[in-house]
Amino acid sequence: MTWRFPVPEKDAKQQLVERFREVNGDHPMTAADDAYVSAQFVTLEDLCAVQGRDADEVRRLMLDGRLPLPGYLRSDGAEMVPADLFALADEAGGVDRLEAWFTAHWADPAAGKAEWDAYLSGQYVCLHSVTPATIRRKDRLTAAIGAAVDEPDAGSVRWTERLHALVDELDALEPAFTAYDRLRFGGPTSRDTCIDAVRARFPRG
Repeated sequence: MTWRFPVPEKDAKQQLVERFREVNGDHPMTAADDAYVSAQFVTLEDLCAVQGRDADEVRRLMLDGRLPLPGYLRSDGAEMVPADLFALADEAGGVDRLEAWFTAHWADPAAGKAEWDAYLSGQYVCLHSVTPATIRRKDRLTAAIGAAVDEPDAGSVRWTERLHALVDELDALEPAFTAYDRLRFGGPTSRDTCIDAVRARFPRG
């Protein structure tokens, strides 16, 4: 007789870890990455404990595409999330209303849906505070910085002042990033290309 034992169902945390790696790839976190993430984010367990929420219920909301995935998995397996993870849902009037509230910030429904999908990925670690307003402002700033080199007065004193005002504003919106980000995004970050490289190429007068 062959004995068959039931295969235990994966718990919510294991499913979330697998989903995270599907989205971000399986890249190692160094000690420096862990230190950066611990300074910038909080563990999902700690945040839920402070706010009186059930961590597994929140994980299921992430898996169902109703809240964003963690921004990082620390090397000890901790799911790292922003301290304001629930702020947008609270502002929208609850998780059930979040998607409609979020996407309504874009006039083009397709653009709103694309940004919603990006938000759910948890990869908006490029902003200190992830809101529709900061997402849209970052997009405008990076586009303006990229287009600046083609402006008629490029290289002039006034142009340099305008450029650095844009770069400084973007700098205020973005954190420093860490080496892990360059692995999962497959190259330089927006801070690398639109802040550090621009400041090096066009220094203030």
